[in-house]
Amino acid sequence: MKCRVQAVVVQAVVAAALLISGVASGAAYAQDRVAKSDDPQTQTAVADYNAGNLGAALAEFRKAAERGSRLAEFNYAMMLLNGEGTPVNVDEGKKWLRKAADANMSHAQYVYGKMYDDGEFVGRDPVEAHRWFLKAAQQGHVQAELALANQFLDGRGTERDNKQAFVWYKKAAQGGDMTAQYVTGSFYERGGDGVDKNLNVARAYYAAAAAQGDPAARLKYQQLSAQLRDQKEVEPQ
Repeated sequence: MKCRVQAVVVQAVVAAALLISGVASGAAYAQDRVAKSDDPQTQTAVADYNAGNLGAALAEFRKAAERGSRLAEFNYAMMLLNGEGTPVNVDEGKKWLRKAADANMSHAQYVYGKMYDDGEFVGRDPVEAHRWFLKAAQQGHVQAELALANQFLDGRGTERDNKQAFVWYKKAAQGGDMTAQYVTGSFYERGGDGVDKNLNVARAYYAAAAAQGDPAARLKYQQLSAQLRDQKEVEPQ
């Protein structure tokens, strides 16, 4: 799996973040996309990374990481895993990624869990993946919430539990994840698993997913709109 670090500027605070191919269907994550840092050396490292000065960025991230900057730990790990500005060093990269995850950086926790879920750089271990997804999800990380919901739905890394799956799908949907919005809509459409059937709520979630470009959600929205309109027309006056 090839990873890459992406540097960004958010409200004058320079930070960096990781995109992993396949993690979010090629789209940037909606939650915890960046981790802010006021550390000057980390900011300088991001600027050097953006400018293509990978060797300098690597050294600066390492120095900041050694001082305990979570963002620097994360970005240094990603550069090592990518082989950017240095030969690939999986063992060292995993070590620094774990440091960032242990420091409670939610995106590092999600990425660390994703590695175990996919079996990339480590042996596949869905139970370990579940543990890290849960840590990140409990901090509101939307991608982790979705990953956790999928695990509960599939019974992967944990016992199958559709009620818990719904809880986490809904959280991810409320955080703006298109897939979670569609799935949450389907729960409300059919009802069951502790969810009261509600076509109006289902239609609202389908509308949210459709607004983000999901063609299946758009079709569902149209179908439920027609169904609700027909029901209203036959109601006794």
